[in-house]
Amino acid sequence: MVGEEGAFVLGWDEVLTEEELSVTLKVLSMSEEEFKEYKEQDGWEDDSEEEENSTLSNEALSRLKTPCKKLLHDSVLLTLESYRSDLKADQDLLSNKEAYEKLSRREQQ
Repeated sequence: MVGEEGAFVLGWDEVLTEEELSVTLKVLSMSEEEFKEYKEQDGWEDDSEEEENSTLSNEALSRLKTPCKKLLHDSVLLTLESYRSDLKADQDLLSNKEAYEKLSRREQQ
């Protein structure tokens, strides 16, 4: 999923597969004309062999086009900014039974 800021929403339960992420990055970095051409192709799976064999390894990430790299970078920054506390604060909270019980069910997971 992509938010207004262009961030991928990746969670424990619903993470894009490598293929979905690859297609999403590809589409988001296309111009309107490139997207129209891509849509008109017989199949969205008709990518080159190189792209089919790519993974999200450091080597593969280094080959991404600049707009894709920027999108991933910005997504990581937005995700990091969403954390309100650090590990020590979280550990302290978990060890304080009274404070822990005040957390919502989602926060306790």
